[in-house]
Amino acid sequence: MMIKETSLRRDPDLRGELAILARGCDFVLPSRFKKRLKSFQQAQIQNKPEKKSGTPLPPPSTPPGGPQPPSPVLHVNNVVNTPLSINIPRFYFPEGQPGPCSNHEQTLNRIEMAFMDTEDQKADIYEMGKIAKVCGCPLYWKAPMFRAAQGERTGFVSAQAFLELWTKLLNDHHDDASKFIYLLAKPNCNTLEQEDFVPLLQDVVDTHPGLTFLKDAPEFHSRYITTVIQRIFYTVNRSWSGKITSTELRKSNFLQTLALLEEEEDINQITDYFSYEHFYVIYCKFWELDRDHDLYISQADLSRYNDQASSNRIIERIFSGAVTRGQTVQKEGRMSYADFVWFLISEEDKRNPTSIEYWFRCMDVDGDGVLSMYELEYFYEEQCERMEAMGIEPLPFHDLLCQMLDLVKPASYGKVTLRDLKRCRMAHIFYDTFFNLEKYLDHEQRDPFAVQKDAENDGPEPSDWDRFAAEEYETLVAEESAQAQFQEASSEDYETDEPIPPSEFGNKGNKIVTPNLSEKCGKLQSVDEE
Repeated sequence: MMIKETSLRRDPDLRGELAILARGCDFVLPSRFKKRLKSFQQAQIQNKPEKKSGTPLPPPSTPPGGPQPPSPVLHVNNVVNTPLSINIPRFYFPEGQPGPCSNHEQTLNRIEMAFMDTEDQKADIYEMGKIAKVCGCPLYWKAPMFRAAQGERTGFVSAQAFLELWTKLLNDHHDDASKFIYLLAKPNCNTLEQEDFVPLLQDVVDTHPGLTFLKDAPEFHSRYITTVIQRIFYTVNRSWSGKITSTELRKSNFLQTLALLEEEEDINQITDYFSYEHFYVIYCKFWELDRDHDLYISQADLSRYNDQASSNRIIERIFSGAVTRGQTVQKEGRMSYADFVWFLISEEDKRNPTSIEYWFRCMDVDGDGVLSMYELEYFYEEQCERMEAMGIEPLPFHDLLCQMLDLVKPASYGKVTLRDLKRCRMAHIFYDTFFNLEKYLDHEQRDPFAVQKDAENDGPEPSDWDRFAAEEYETLVAEESAQAQFQEASSEDYETDEPIPPSEFGNKGNKIVTPNLSEKCGKLQSVDEE
């Protein structure tokens, strides 16, 4: 028996009956289905004349004490006769949720009045700071605004061009993240790439009071900018795509940190992204490894970091392209300064979510998303060899594996996933056990209860990276101060025998580094010139 599709559409009762038949049943016997359908159609035919009559017939009267008529059977399908119209409010706003009352005319009038105060109603990059404040944006949005209004072509932005830009922005973009991407990204792009941040950060270098000493070392502008960009993508780009979306920007603290630059004159107080001291530590660490100073390091160079604390097998995985971008690492076996920034932060702060992902990618040799027992044993073998060479008896792998599984408590026994490592909050101990011998031995000497207490502490303490950068910076300053005093003493002794040529004395003087940041930059400049 075939049922026409039009009959199902016109008769909601029939659809409801069919739904009741199929609900909760894996299958319906054909004979049973035919009987139920036939009886249902007969009942529908009998009810049609009653529906056509104008007034319903009164029920037949029954004598008292007589048999009562059967009560009408209520069908569930009567409930679904009329389809319900559900009004679901909009919940997805890729460009930000519009405000309840957006009075754009007042904002545009204030912008027009601000341009009236400029010469010929044109604003250069420095005057764009006033325009940014009138628009209700942080000061250091001025460079993206200037660039989005095509100010780089002529050196200024006219009032008409900026009003057209800002009118479109107000109508189409409704939150800071969406506006920031629209101003900074390439035309017709809704994501940010690394080169998009260069104009913004160059403006920070040129105008922030905490970086005025960099004016005398322009060759280090690109190094500082590269460091900040890599730190931004390390923290914000959680998808590892190389492109920052508006969703990622909203979930991060980058826009709030960028707004703090206007209020804080000491840029080293802003440890997220912009700290010059952090850049100084990263660059000095890279410079120590880069023997030929071509801004690339080899696999042998990287293995010398921290007195060869990291195993050769994990370094091979880094150079295999598991966590690096581009083809330079795989084809030429060289790591750029940008990739070294990711390595250093991941090495010194293994509690960071990006660091956990970084090392998981390195240890996941077969790329199946799970650290198997074979992969763990593969990395632990080298640790055992190094401990035996030092005269230390290593723990058998089976015993160590029991400890690590008790530490991580994976959801599936014998398989460690990325989710397990993030949940256990002991990823730094897990990773150091398998590829960093120095830190592994340090963990073994610590009190396990103290380690557990540190993991459970949720207070606003500085991160492992912040502590490392602060300690290394103080160490570098102390070493350079001692070196400066030694050079001053040796130069005085040398002056008694033979005078130093002015040019040579100037070069040596540039290398003398004191805690003053401007003098530090002088040392970096002189080293780079060599």
